[in-house]
Amino acid sequence: MFQKKINIKNKRARFEYEILDKYTAGMVLGGTEIKSIRESKASISESFCEFNERGELFIINMQIDEYSHGSHYNHKPKAARKLLLNKQELRKLQKSVTASGLTIVPLNLFLTDRGLAKINIALAKGKKLYDKRETMKDRDNKRNLDRIKKGFNN
Repeated sequence: MFQKKINIKNKRARFEYEILDKYTAGMVLGGTEIKSIRESKASISESFCEFNERGELFIINMQIDEYSHGSHYNHKPKAARKLLLNKQELRKLQKSVTASGLTIVPLNLFLTDRGLAKINIALAKGKKLYDKRETMKDRDNKRNLDRIKKGFNN
């Protein structure tokens, strides 16, 4: 059976945050949640990660739309979902978040070859307004430079 590639990105993460470290985590999902993700009915643009009192990592505010063919067993669209990482990785992340005030943001959600939903998360530091302006300026300069190069090649 052919399975299309699912890759849901958080475009705002790289604009709003400076990425320091990346991790790939599994997710605990219910039956209708994975079916909705396979239909690309998910959004991670406004989501973030936080630890609970037992040291488990959860993704908060992740939108997975209700499954179209689900019955009363359908899931809640904005429920907190547990992320699966090694104990060492969890300890390292928790220490970084509590000590230096960093944030954990999701970068992209994808399906593996085996059909498992994985999420790339990053330890990030929030950018200041002038950093965001600098990012926009760099992007515009790169676009103009590419346009000029394209003109020379023709």
